[in-house]
Amino acid sequence: MSVYKNAGEVLPRELLRALQDYFEGELVYVPVRKKRAWGEQSGARAQLRARNDEIRARYRRGKSLDSLAAQYCLSTHTIRKIVRGTRLLHPRVHARAKTS
Repeated sequence: MSVYKNAGEVLPRELLRALQDYFEGELVYVPVRKKRAWGEQSGARAQLRARNDEIRARYRRGKSLDSLAAQYCLSTHTIRKIVRGTRLLHPRVHARAKTS
């Protein structure tokens, strides 16, 4: 989420003057140093990991794929992938992890 900040309010005077030499009156995007993986900032990644760990534990204790699917409002196919470990988190995160 982008948040507009007034450089005159947040930057040291020397840095502000140096930037004004290049961009006076213009909008400038400052990229983040290290991009976070999907769901790290919101906590969704950790929540999915915990949910998937719980699903695996319940499956090992004897719960059926169908009952787990109903309990977690997921398809049986998705539960099967979680149990097998082929769907760890968000699909795009999993695909990125394979290529890294």
